[in-house]
Amino acid sequence: MTARNSIIPVFVPHLGCPNDCVFCNQRRISGHTEPATAQTVKNAIEEAAALTPQGTKRQLAFYGGSFTAIPEGAQTELLEAAQPYLESGVISSIRLSTRPDAIDETVLKRLKKYGVEVIELGAQSMCDKVLLLTGRGHDSADVENASRLIKSRGFGLILQMMTGLPGDTDESCIETAKKIIALAPDGVRIYPTVIVRDTVLCDMWRAGTYKEHSVEDAVRVCAKIVPLFDEAGIPIIRMGLNPTEDLSGGDALGGAYHPALGELVRSRMMLEKARAGLASVARGSRVTIGVNRSDVSKMTGQHRCNIAALTEEFGLASLKIHEANVKSGQIIVGTID
Repeated sequence: MTARNSIIPVFVPHLGCPNDCVFCNQRRISGHTEPATAQTVKNAIEEAAALTPQGTKRQLAFYGGSFTAIPEGAQTELLEAAQPYLESGVISSIRLSTRPDAIDETVLKRLKKYGVEVIELGAQSMCDKVLLLTGRGHDSADVENASRLIKSRGFGLILQMMTGLPGDTDESCIETAKKIIALAPDGVRIYPTVIVRDTVLCDMWRAGTYKEHSVEDAVRVCAKIVPLFDEAGIPIIRMGLNPTEDLSGGDALGGAYHPALGELVRSRMMLEKARAGLASVARGSRVTIGVNRSDVSKMTGQHRCNIAALTEEFGLASLKIHEANVKSGQIIVGTID
């Protein structure tokens, strides 16, 4: 039997971040306000161990996006707190998220010493203009250099990108995806921009200097970039911010906040495949589209929106979605005489 996997999250919000990115308010995004301590780490691990079955592969994850930028003593405190659990096998590994400009040889030696296996970098964009307008405080070269260094030292590499940042276009997002693919990460996270209360971006939006990146905007551009990652064999770990009580309760004022954004994107990708498959079908036809069992809901669309759109666009007499013996992501278009 394959061992179950479990992530034990410990948030280290804002403590090490030298910049205030226009989109960021870690307290409202993560729902965590108190700084993490050694006791926070111990409590999180022991609680997870008590709630998960024996044999579970538990990975301690330091989130917050700036771990290696916090004071070295604070890093050491958190990492050392995890060591007894790592040595005893209660946790199997450690991962963390940080900034591209907070990685160097000395940092990586320290992380290796404490058993860190995976490093996530918040690239956000590979367009220097977008990074400047967003207040990231680093450029695309920092992302490239840090990524290559991380991989060369044997760490797993996860890269995060955003869509809809100030200065972004569909084309710049596609270019970011291509440049991230060239760095060959072990996985990516895609976070379309959300307008969060008490951020600079919120002020820009209210002042009319930033145009909202809507859910529809995010679905459109992500449906263009997700196939690039799929074709490159790079797993997409997540699309869209993880829903929290604060965000769902009103702190997400606008932008691409949706609890099932990834499903919407995959559904749009199926819609585009169906459009291509229906291009030569005569109007008035009765059509069937066969898909893998796992894709039936995606092809149908939320509230049957894909069926409605295709029926109207191609003037179909009827359209039925059914299970077929095809790979996930593939479709078979047929007609009924």
